[in-house]
Amino acid sequence: MLELTILIPLLAGGVIMFFPVTLGRKIMIATGLIHLLLTITAVAGKATPCASKYFSTTPEGLLILLVTSFVFFFISIYASSYMEEVEISSEPIYLGCTMFFLASMSMVALADHIVVLWIAIEATTLMSAPLIFLHRSKTALEATWKYVMICSVGIALALLGCFLIVLSMDLGGVDVPITFSSLAQVAEQLDPIWLKAGFIFLIIGYGTKMGLAPMHTWLPDAHSEAPSPASALLSGALLNCAFLGVYRGHQLLYQAGLGEFSGNILIGFGLLSMLIAAIFIFDQTGYKRMLAYSSIENMGIIAFGVGIGGLATYGAILHLIHHSLIKSSLFLSAGNILLGYGSKLIEKTGNMAKLFPKTFIAFFAGFAGISGFPPFGVFISELLIIMGAFQQGRSLPAIIFIIALIFIFAGASRLVMKMSFGKHEGEILVEEKLIRVLPSYALLFTSFILCVWLPDSLYEIILSAIATVGGGING
Repeated sequence: MLELTILIPLLAGGVIMFFPVTLGRKIMIATGLIHLLLTITAVAGKATPCASKYFSTTPEGLLILLVTSFVFFFISIYASSYMEEVEISSEPIYLGCTMFFLASMSMVALADHIVVLWIAIEATTLMSAPLIFLHRSKTALEATWKYVMICSVGIALALLGCFLIVLSMDLGGVDVPITFSSLAQVAEQLDPIWLKAGFIFLIIGYGTKMGLAPMHTWLPDAHSEAPSPASALLSGALLNCAFLGVYRGHQLLYQAGLGEFSGNILIGFGLLSMLIAAIFIFDQTGYKRMLAYSSIENMGIIAFGVGIGGLATYGAILHLIHHSLIKSSLFLSAGNILLGYGSKLIEKTGNMAKLFPKTFIAFFAGFAGISGFPPFGVFISELLIIMGAFQQGRSLPAIIFIIALIFIFAGASRLVMKMSFGKHEGEILVEEKLIRVLPSYALLFTSFILCVWLPDSLYEIILSAIATVGGGING
C-alpha cells in the first residue's frame, strides 16, 4: 500500500504535537527512516497504490519521492540537534508541520489525477508556511505572508490551467478520467489551442512555486527567515514537487505533438531565471539569500534542460537529483554558521576555515559542487545540458546559458571567499557539533557517489521518466 508514505507522516504529525519535544524529535527521525524504507520498496516495484483512480507510480513521481524521502531523513537528524540550540516556543507545532509537509510532498509525487495534484501542491504551501513563521518576528511574518499570497495566486492560476485542459477534452470530444495516465492515451485528440493555454497557466502557476523568474519573489525572503532545516526542505524537496506539476503538463503537450511549444516556453523561463539570479546574486548581503538565488538559478537550469529535450533532458534530471543533495547540505551548513556567528549577514561572518573547520569543509565543498566543479554531479549534468543544446541546434540559448553560469559563479565565489577567509573579530556563540555536520557530509558524499556510480534501478527510472518528453542519452 503505497499510500502509507502519505498516511504515516500524516499520523505522526498529528500525534507528535502532544508529545514532549525530545520524544517528538525521535519520532520525526523514525518516521523519516520508515518513509525512506517504504519509498525504496516502491522503487523496487513491491508496493502499489490502492486508490489507483487518484495515485500511480510513474517514473518521474517515484524519482521525486525518492529524492524527497532521502534528503528528509538526513535533514531530520540535523534538525533534532539544531532545535536543541535555538529557543523556539512552539517546537511541537514545527515538528507536526514538518511531518504534514512530508505527507503533502509525498502526495504530490504519487498524484495521477489533475485535481489531486493541484490539491497536494496547495497543501504543501499551507503545511510549510508555519515553518517560515517559526521565529515570529516581523520579518518572518512578512516573509510568510508573501509566501502564502504569491504561491496561492500562482496555484489559483494553475487551477485555471487545469480547467482549460478539461475544456480541451470537451472540445476534442474526449471522455476519459482526468488523470495524466488516461489523458496521455488520448492526447492527440485534445483541442490544441486550449491545451496550449492550459500549459501557459500551469507553468505560471506551478512555476511560481518552483521559483522560476519573474514569479520567484517569495523565495529569497522565505529562505532567509525560515530555520535552516526548513530552508533545506524548501529548496531540496519542495521546488522539485512544483517542478513535477510543470513536467506533467509538458509531458501532456509532448504526447499531443506540441512539445516544441511547451519546450520553448520552458527554455525562456529557464534562461530568464538564470539571468535574474546572475544579476541579483552579486549584491546579496545575506548568505541564506545567496543560496536562495542559487536555487532560482538551478530551477532555471532544470527548466532549460527539459525544454531543450534529448540529451539535455537527461542532464536536467541528473541536475535535479544533485541540486537537491548539495543544496540541502549547504542550507544545513548555513544553519551551523547562523548558530556560530549569530547573524545571517555575510559581513558578520569570516575566517570560517579556522573558526569552523568542519562546517567550512562542508560549506566550501557544497559551493564547489553547486558551482559545477568535479567530482560532483552538477559538473556532469550541466555539461550534458550544454552538449544537448548544441546537438539540438540551440547555439544562442546555450551561449546565454554558459554566460549566466559564469556570472553566477563570479558573484557567489566573491561572497563565499569572504566568509571562508575574511577577517572576523567577534566571538563564536555556538561551537559546531559532529551530529550537525555529518548530515551535510552524507548528502555531499551521496552526490559524489552518484557521480561515479549510478545504480541500475535509478538509471532505468531516469530513462523511463525522460522518454515521455523525448529525452534520451543518445540525443
